[in-house]
Amino acid sequence: MLAPAAPRTCDVRDLGVMRWGAAYALQTELVGQRQRGEIGDQLLLVEHPHVVTMGRNGQAAHLLASAEVLAATGIEYYETNRGGDVTYHGPGQLVGYPIVQLNEWKRDVHAYVRALEEVIIRVLADFGLTGERVAGATGVWTGGAKICAIGVHLSRWVSSHGFALNVTTDLQYFQYIVPCGLTKPVTSLRQLGVAVSMDEVKSAVRRRFAEVYEYQ
Repeated sequence: MLAPAAPRTCDVRDLGVMRWGAAYALQTELVGQRQRGEIGDQLLLVEHPHVVTMGRNGQAAHLLASAEVLAATGIEYYETNRGGDVTYHGPGQLVGYPIVQLNEWKRDVHAYVRALEEVIIRVLADFGLTGERVAGATGVWTGGAKICAIGVHLSRWVSSHGFALNVTTDLQYFQYIVPCGLTKPVTSLRQLGVAVSMDEVKSAVRRRFAEVYEYQ
């Protein structure tokens, strides 16, 4: 008789505010540890100072400002190994980096991404909003405007990168890019009239992430 499978758990790390480069270095370290079985699944929650990142499928034409303009505006720029196009991160945006061994959940990248969307859809519902998917695109919308970008990377079936949910984000910074290569408006919880703290959103994300990915 087979022994019952051990319950799956996930450690949540609240990194506060951290520059993108430092957070990426930490992700890389933790991914290696997860691949070697030294740690369990992780969820990093963080806010970044102003930064624009370009995914491996990104198009230069979707970056609407030169390196000089970005630097003068205080925006860092990085090219990354995640999927997707160009995106912006900044204060008031909750960024989540799940480091998940998919061999222990579902060995299916599409199911993993759809589940990330489901986490955000349920979080939005917690605050009275209806989250939506758009056919042919990754991420979460509400009322026709994008509120959460998603871009992931897998290495030996361990995930990195993740989602960026606009909470109180200054949406003016999106003027420097074509977000995720889509000419659609962006929005935030604050713009939609939802007065909620970052801590409350983090709490909802923790709860819904555990629920969707079936952690104990």
